[in-house]
This record gives sequence, structure tokens and C-alpha cells, in this order.
Amino acid sequence: MSDAEDYARGRRDGLRLALAVLTAEEAKWAGLLGGSSSWRTNLSREVRHKTLQVAQKRLQTVLNRLSPKEEGAIDAELADALEQLGL
Repeated sequence: MSDAEDYARGRRDGLRLALAVLTAEEAKWAGLLGGSSSWRTNLSREVRHKTLQVAQKRLQTVLNRLSPKEEGAIDAELADALEQLGL
């Protein structure tokens, strides 16, 4: 594998990690929506939740643009990543 391919794969792995973190944060804030008696707190939570959703969508778009277009390349890359993680 060339240095350029390693670099591109590393970028995609980083984006996947960031997406996973944002997904976890979004789930946390989704559970808190509307749970406060203060309208300001509820409004702040809604804004944070929406911001996380927008960030997730933007990361997914970038990841899709950087993903290889070859058939099966993504599956093999994902399988390698899962194997490295021991899953």
C-alpha cells in the first residue's frame, strides 16, 4: 500500500471515529431534550442536539466523498478496521 493510500485510509478512519463520538454525544443530548423545567435550558439542549446532528451529517458527507469508488474496497477496508479492533 502506498503512502497516499495509507494517508487516505487514516483520514477516513479519523472521520469514522469522529462520527462515532458525535453519534454518542447526540444520543446523550437527545435523552435530555425537554427534561428541564427551565425553558432556557431546554432551548440550549435543543440547539446543542441540532448542532450535533448537523455536524454528523457534514462528517458523513465528507466521509462519502473520500471513500473509494471501487466495488468491494469499502467492505475490505471496514473488515480490516474491525479486525484491528478485535471485533
